[in-house]
Amino acid sequence: MIIDKHIARQTAKALLQVNAIKLQPKEPFTWASGWKSPIYCDNRVVLSFPPIRNYIREEMAKFLESHYGKPDVIAGVATGAIGIGMLVAEYLGVPFIYVRPEAKSHGRQNQIEGYVESGQNVVVIEDLISTGKSSLNAVKALKEANLTVKGMIAIFSYGFKISEENFEKEHLTLHTLSNYDHLLQEAAATNYISENEIETLSKWNANPSDWNVN
Repeated sequence: MIIDKHIARQTAKALLQVNAIKLQPKEPFTWASGWKSPIYCDNRVVLSFPPIRNYIREEMAKFLESHYGKPDVIAGVATGAIGIGMLVAEYLGVPFIYVRPEAKSHGRQNQIEGYVESGQNVVVIEDLISTGKSSLNAVKALKEANLTVKGMIAIFSYGFKISEENFEKEHLTLHTLSNYDHLLQEAAATNYISENEIETLSKWNANPSDWNVN
């Protein structure tokens, strides 16, 4: 769920302004999964724009502290959320760790990078939620390290039904700065896309795995 409607619209506006999110209904992208998509999101782009990254950092940090209290540690999900997660941790003055998709095959074979202690409270930072599987994989690793995961905050979510189901199964609350619905509202209000393109984008979001531009 979004943390605030105004923040959701402002975040969507910022992501569109710096091309962190690109909408191309007529020339769809191909995701790594093989899905055809009229949208592509790379929130790491915001790290190159100090005013926007600071806005995201502060809104995440303020909500996190008011909702969960100051955690013992912030965890970023590699690789996309390492940068913004570290900024949030710095803002709050708490330790930072990050979680790899899987343990390294060499060295200390860590999946969690950084210092943690059993029983610590942690809030997870993500940049983007699609199906939620990679995010919840990180949560699983943290729980296996005997850490208490209080919740997760992400910059943006596509709002897929499958992601909602995956988070419900794990009994984990997800909050986001913005989401797909508010992105479309902002894109329409600024004439970034036409009404016909909005319809195309809505159809894709309802059934992304089987969507076809034709």
